[in-house]
Amino acid sequence: MSLRSVLPPVLTRRRPVNPYALDTALAALVLFAVSLQWIFPGEGDDPLTWQGWLLGAATAVPLIWRRRAPCTTAWAVSAATPAQALYHAPPPDVMYGGMVVLYTLATVARPWQRRMMLAGWVTGVVTTMQHQTDKEPFEYAFHLMGLVCAYALGMLAHVQRAYTTELEDRARRLERERAADTARARAEERARIARDMHDILAHAVSLMVVQAEAGPVVVRKDPERAEATFDTIAATGRDAMAQLRRILGVLKEERPGGGTGRRFPQPGMTALPGLVRQVQQSTGLRTELRTRGEPCPLSSDTEVAAYRVVQEALTNTVKHARASRAVVELDWAEDQVTLTVTDDGRGPSGPAGGHGLIGIRERAAACGGSAETGGGPDGGFRVVVRLPAAADREGALG
Repeated sequence: MSLRSVLPPVLTRRRPVNPYALDTALAALVLFAVSLQWIFPGEGDDPLTWQGWLLGAATAVPLIWRRRAPCTTAWAVSAATPAQALYHAPPPDVMYGGMVVLYTLATVARPWQRRMMLAGWVTGVVTTMQHQTDKEPFEYAFHLMGLVCAYALGMLAHVQRAYTTELEDRARRLERERAADTARARAEERARIARDMHDILAHAVSLMVVQAEAGPVVVRKDPERAEATFDTIAATGRDAMAQLRRILGVLKEERPGGGTGRRFPQPGMTALPGLVRQVQQSTGLRTELRTRGEPCPLSSDTEVAAYRVVQEALTNTVKHARASRAVVELDWAEDQVTLTVTDDGRGPSGPAGGHGLIGIRERAAACGGSAETGGGPDGGFRVVVRLPAAADREGALG
């Protein structure tokens, strides 16, 4: 149990202190210290006079405004101190006001202001002591060391304040950067989930629509084939629902840091043959998978991107191209894999090919790759995506 938990709230509650109250108390303390020399004069000292007391007050009272007007306060104390020293009532033993204003200027003033004030006080002390009688050599060192020490303490406070301000600024910058990174990560995660949901739904619905359109014709001509068609529709719908449930489950399980607790299983390169078979069996589109070269290792994100790119390209072919044939080519190299999906149809409608082609470009860019879409060499439509290998992915992302 800590002491703070035991003390009553009134004692532990911090209240802001009025700077004027602190500076007024400091000015009163300096005035009291200056007055002691006259209240209790030493042997041979001049008696206290009201003119001397007023000059002593002039070195202390301006300290009340040392924070709001540091330079004006310094000039007022600098003028009153030598006047007090030259006036025999008697001269001050310690320049309390001078040390306070030097400390204040060293803390808050500009470099040229505090240096000029320090030089002026050192010159003033030496000059004033030349006019005093019975001065001792150690008095020079005592007064000068007092001024230099006050200035040095002020400089330490200035450096400490600047260091603290820099740390606070750095902490605020880090907090802003962390908030920006969190927002960016959330936006990227939302975009990834949106792409996944689009690809899953677009692919499943496209296959189901093709099967449903062929259903009435098949029912009349081949009932057994019609039953298989409806089974395919049901299986496609169940698979889409299962994937959507996994996505929604991930969204519900959030880590304390704002991310997801786990990521649902995602298909990769090994699932491409099954995808090609599913499209051919469900839609009647003659689909072929060709592979060249020796496979190179890909990161998990790149494998998912490759699968989704092929899935979306075939979905566009089924939905928009009115094609009879599609070819999926995997061209493996040492540092990348090139995916090419070509059909003999008319290509997707619209100037940009819809959200599907935009998603393909985004997936490729997110993995450090590139995507090209357009007409094929022999007509139809072609999608070419280049994805870097696992070892080159970080460099490709920059």
